This record gives sequence, C-alpha cells and structure tokens, in this order.
Amino acid sequence: MELDYQTEQKNLNYQRIAQAIEFIESDPKKQPSLDEIAASVHLSPHHFQRLFMEWAGTSPEEFLRYITAQHAKSLLTESNRVTLFDAAHQTGLSGTSRLHDLFITLEGMTPAELEQGGKNLSINYSFAASPFGKALVASTEKGVCFMAFVDDDQTSPDDLKEKFPNASFHSKRDNHQQNALSIFHQNWSQLPDIKLHLRGTEFQLNVWEVLLKIPVGKLSTYGRVAESVQNPKASRAVGSAIGKNPVAFLIPCHRVIQSTGKYGGYMWGQTRKAAIIGWEGVKINTVDD
Repeated sequence: MELDYQTEQKNLNYQRIAQAIEFIESDPKKQPSLDEIAASVHLSPHHFQRLFMEWAGTSPEEFLRYITAQHAKSLLTESNRVTLFDAAHQTGLSGTSRLHDLFITLEGMTPAELEQGGKNLSINYSFAASPFGKALVASTEKGVCFMAFVDDDQTSPDDLKEKFPNASFHSKRDNHQQNALSIFHQNWSQLPDIKLHLRGTEFQLNVWEVLLKIPVGKLSTYGRVAESVQNPKASRAVGSAIGKNPVAFLIPCHRVIQSTGKYGGYMWGQTRKAAIIGWEGVKINTVDD
C-alpha cells in the first residue's frame, strides 16, 4: 500500500509539473512569474517552488531556459559541427552524457521469438513511478521489450499484449525491469547494464541504435538521424521508425526534434517531451558544473 501511495503521489506531482509546463508554453514570449505559474496549478508559490525543486533540482525560472525554442536551436547548432557518432566518442567513456550508449545494449528478436505472435515468449510486466508519471515496463528473459508512460493501470497492459498477442504474461517485477527503472533514480555514472530485447525491422533497429548515441542534454533532427543510418533521404522513414519506438526514455526518441527548434510530436505527449528535455538539460548541466 505504501508503494502504491508513493507511486500515486509522484504521479500527481508530475501532473502538476506538466500543467505548469503547459501554462508556460501557452505563451512562449511571456516570462511568467512564480506566482502566476503556481496559481495555474492551484498551489501557493512556496509549495510549488518546493515541489518543482524536488522534481527538477532547479527553480521554475531556470528550468524555463532549457525548454525554450532558442535553447533547442542552440543545441542543434552546436551538434551540427559533428556527427552523432563523433559527439558520443568525443565526450569520453566516463562522460555522463554518453549514458545510453554506455549502459544500454539492444538486441533484436529472432524470427523464432516472433513466430505466431510471440507464442514462445514469456513476458513479465509491472507498473512503477517515474519523474514523468506512471510507467509500464515489460521484459523477456533477455531484456526489456517495452516501456511506456501510462495513465490507466487497467487498460495499459492491452497495448503491450497487442504487440505480442500469443505470449504468456506475468504481473511481476524482474531484474531487467529493475535495472531499467534505475535510470530515473541512480547516479548516472553508476548504472547497471540495461538490456533491451526488441521487436522491429532491421531499419527500425538501426534507427533506435542511432538514438542511443544522442548524448544526454543534446538534441538532433530527423534529417541528421537519417544521415547517421547512411540514408539522408529517408527522413520520413526515420520519423516513422522513431514513432514506433517501443521503449520510452531508454531509447531517447524525445531528443529528436524539428530543424526549426520546435519539439514536434511524441508518442507519450508533447508536454511530457518538453518535461523530459528540460529535466535532462538541468541534470546534465548540474553534473558538469
């Protein structure tokens, strides 16, 4: 019961943060005061400031800097000097910005594992709290096969089961899931290895592997990802592959935005995308400082 209460409380806190971000983004040219932002989520300025500091590790005013289109454009301009692969290697093996490339490994499912809708797969799944609302995470014996941000415990497993209609499912937390969820809570320089076991075409798997090389706190575009898979004219196909990413946050599709600096779409909501980009920007700059 205590865990359920904590999960619900963290989810409620995120919902308030999301409302505040929506309020801030409703008029990007305006710089709202703390009082105005707090009023938009029906909290006192003191309570909201404390809630936001606990969530982001910085003030709402400082966080605002990380989710502006101007900041996004500056990141795109900066990353334009090198390819995604160069950016990852130049950071150095110990750099926290190489988080995903260092700690996350991806393996595609074999035809035998996918045969007859995953008939031979045994999949564990569980719900957990994250900084961005409740999450559903699922895994096979080889690694995490699915993770999504959710709002309804009752209907969300159906999305998972549609992907593997003939697999056997068990409501259970295992080590693969626990390792994956640690990405939200542990020191990023001390993460355990996180293994992914994914259903996807060869092209999709290649795109998802490229996404793992976008450093934390940085952004890329669909065109640049297409160049990285050696197919610069495939921006539309890249966008489709990114949209079918089955593993939220771990495969950082949220770091791919439009070349104009606009964030564009996100399977789990545009406000959540802004929240993640800002949260990562704060975290990586705090570490680097």
